[in-house]
Amino acid sequence: ADICFTSTMIPNMIADISTHNRVISYVGCLTQMSFFSLFGCMDDMLLTVMAYDRFLAICHPLHYVVIMNPRLCVSLLLLCVFISLLDSQLHNLVALQFTCFRDVEIANFFCHPTQLLSLSCSDTLIKNLVTYLVGAILGFFPMLGILFSYCKIVSTVLKIPSSVGRYKAFSTCSSHLSVVCLFYGSGVGVYLASAVSFSPRKGMVASLMYTVV
Repeated sequence: ADICFTSTMIPNMIADISTHNRVISYVGCLTQMSFFSLFGCMDDMLLTVMAYDRFLAICHPLHYVVIMNPRLCVSLLLLCVFISLLDSQLHNLVALQFTCFRDVEIANFFCHPTQLLSLSCSDTLIKNLVTYLVGAILGFFPMLGILFSYCKIVSTVLKIPSSVGRYKAFSTCSSHLSVVCLFYGSGVGVYLASAVSFSPRKGMVASLMYTVV
């Protein structure tokens, strides 16, 4: 999911740099936006599922094998794919309704959904609804799930009597936690800051952080 997410814009960016050509067709822009939403959302959903997996492994170790059986794993994976496809098609459906644009220039190195929506001359109600709905799907609920999982994990780890045991239990979460902080920290933090006082440079730096770094 990470490789596909990055591959939706990096090859095009490298080609643009080497040819000094910053033009993309409307169909190409919609295609790029669709894949960006699809794999970005999938990445997001999988991080949430991984937090749930860590929660079960640490807080309910004796029931872990029974609960996280192959059927549940496949079901969770299919749910991630379904939500990602829904998010991707929702963006495309809204974008295809636009009949005019205020400008043809996007202040970024790829077709970011929010920036494409902001260029539309159409009614702002639909744009705002889509933005808040997607924000809830991709931001609020997954982050709530991850925070809840880690609150329970920390609570359980602190009850372990030995420091070696605590370290061993929490060390299994370190890689996942670092990716969550990098992905959400750069994506949510900088974009919330830029929403208050938007600057194209800040937006591009934020995009570069969570799509490339």
